[in-house]
Amino acid sequence: MSRTDDPATMEEESIHAAYVLDVRIVETRSRDGPSYRFEAPGHEGLEFDDPDLAELYVDVYFDVNGFEEAGTGERGVPPEIIQAGRDTLAAYFLTQPFTDENWVASFYGVKTAQVDRYVSWVRQRAEEIRNGARERGME
Repeated sequence: MSRTDDPATMEEESIHAAYVLDVRIVETRSRDGPSYRFEAPGHEGLEFDDPDLAELYVDVYFDVNGFEEAGTGERGVPPEIIQAGRDTLAAYFLTQPFTDENWVASFYGVKTAQVDRYVSWVRQRAEEIRNGARERGME
């Protein structure tokens, strides 16, 4: 499906990944390259250049049972993420444009291997939550 009819700005969208509870990542292809937009009910669409970061954002979203960034400010963190703990906050930080794995490791005073463990824990919990929702018929 295309978003515009102007050949100079033609964009095409497709579903990159679909999850339970109407959560998905939409891939938009344009002349500037692909981007990946997170979509969920009641959540503003956030765009990423990297599909892995979009998928990590989805995992954080499921790990805290959803959150809304509107109203947190440009550099604010939603309260649900702060309350979820160090690993979830580390994973969330990685999805932000001003950070990378080294920044997060420095922030916590740990090695990057520990940041990788934090992310793996978040991903594992998110997958368990999605599986539980599927088992309950919450597609």
